[in-house]
Amino acid sequence: MAGLLDGIDQRTRLAGENRMELLLFTLGGKQKFGINVFKVQEVIQCPELTRIATEEQIVSGITNIRGKTITVLDLAKAIGYKQIADNKGAYVIVTEFNGTIQGFLVAGVDRIINMKWADIKAPPKGLGKNNFMTAVTEVENELVEIIDVEKVLSKLVDVSTKLDNDISQIKRAVDKSITVLVVDDSSVARNQIKRTLDQMGIESILAKNGREGLNLLKQMVEDGQPVSTKLDVIISDIEMPEMDGYTLTMEIRKHDLLKNIPVILHTSLTGQFNSKMVKQVGADSFIPKFHADSLAQEVKSFLK
Repeated sequence: MAGLLDGIDQRTRLAGENRMELLLFTLGGKQKFGINVFKVQEVIQCPELTRIATEEQIVSGITNIRGKTITVLDLAKAIGYKQIADNKGAYVIVTEFNGTIQGFLVAGVDRIINMKWADIKAPPKGLGKNNFMTAVTEVENELVEIIDVEKVLSKLVDVSTKLDNDISQIKRAVDKSITVLVVDDSSVARNQIKRTLDQMGIESILAKNGREGLNLLKQMVEDGQPVSTKLDVIISDIEMPEMDGYTLTMEIRKHDLLKNIPVILHTSLTGQFNSKMVKQVGADSFIPKFHADSLAQEVKSFLK
């Protein structure tokens, strides 16, 4: 796997062009899965893991990588597949999500492919709440499932959405509800944001990706009135099928009836790169997932 992620910093040019790079891997069968390369720090042959006492059966163990002790999760087990039995032939995908570093044990790693977000589709309807797909795509006529990693991690870490009392309730000077559009492809992330807004007395409208969010916004302004008469703030993820958050923001800024609405980009992707992209695409701010008080304070700062 040496060199697989060489030049990852140069791949940032794809963002803002509604493109991404996907790392393909397997979990013991023929089915291929994918994860956004931006979230991957490195891919290594599985080192020796130290077993630990834990109630979570998805934890394979812990290991030390470059001076840091990280938890390694059996990704196959986590999403309902058969446990990866042979660690010696397996790989660990080291990732950063929501400010934490963890490893995902996978059976094999295939390659990195360059994709258009327009070719990444929402998962089929009717799968129920127990599936771990956030999106699907096709590569060489083979179905690739893109895993909702935030949902996987929610099995391990209980993310609090409880707000401090001084933030929790916001009242408008006039008798009109405060409404926020939440755009995120992860059901876990959408619900976390909604529970936070509920405590503030804020109504939320939910959309599953940038395309769906943009369509909702355009429907709101069909009467010719600016969207600000119906909506106060937009909170959008960056990584989403069909249209990413950067492209959504640029489309909003190009539309006369949408362009003045505050846009907060809220994502598990971290780093200085995002700060630069926020300015480039015209978003108002960027905050990493997920800290309820920080999100609430950011929303509050944009309310008139």
